[in-house]
Amino acid sequence: MEYNSKQKPLVMPEYGRNIQNMVDYTMTIENKEERQQAAQTIIDVMGNLYPYLRDVADFKHKLWDHLAIMTDFKLDIDYPYELPTIDLLTSKPNNIPYNTGHIKYRHYGYVVQQMIQRTAEFEEGPEKDSLIQMIADHMKKCYLTWNKETVDDEKVMADFLELAKGKIDVPEDFQLKEAKTLISPKKKKIHPNPTQGKRPDNGKRSNFKSDFRRS
Repeated sequence: MEYNSKQKPLVMPEYGRNIQNMVDYTMTIENKEERQQAAQTIIDVMGNLYPYLRDVADFKHKLWDHLAIMTDFKLDIDYPYELPTIDLLTSKPNNIPYNTGHIKYRHYGYVVQQMIQRTAEFEEGPEKDSLIQMIADHMKKCYLTWNKETVDDEKVMADFLELAKGKIDVPEDFQLKEAKTLISPKKKKIHPNPTQGKRPDNGKRSNFKSDFRRS
C-alpha cells in the first residue's frame, strides 16, 4: 500500500490525487491531439467536482488556469484562454498602507477627529450646528462604552473643543442628549410558556399518596 505521505505533494489539493495522476499521465502522451482530448476530459471532470460554479463567469477560464498550474506550465496544448504568467502568480501583493496618525483620545477614535476638523471648515449655519450636535452626541455615546456608570457632559464638550483646536464656537446653551436616548435598550428575553407541551389536568392535581391509600 502506498501512502500519500510517500507521494509528491499535490499542487492543488482541492482537486485530489486522482486528478493530479490524470494530469501527470497527460504529460506523457506524445501525440498532441490525444493530449488535447485528455486535457479536455480533465477539465470536464474538474468541472463536475464543482457543479454549482458552472454558471459563474470565467469558471472555465479558471479551470484551464488550474490545469496549467498543475502541469507547471509545461503541458503543450492549445489553451482556449490566455494563461497567467509565472511572474504574476509568484508576485507578492503591495503592502496596504497603515494609518499611523496620532489619536488624541482613543475612546473617541480617529474618525471623530477628522469629522471635527472637517466640520470646522463649514460656514456658520444650521448644517454646521447639526454636525456639531451629532458629533458631540456620538462622543458621549463612545464615552459611555468605556464608562457605563457615569458620563460627564462637561468633560465630553471639553474634549470636543480641544479636538476642534479653537476653530469651532459652540453656543453657550448647547446641550448633549441624555444618555438613555443614546444607548438602545436591551431587548427582553421571551421565555417559553412553562405549561406548553404538558397535558391539561382540568384544574385537578393528582395526589399519588392519597390515591394509593384509597386503593
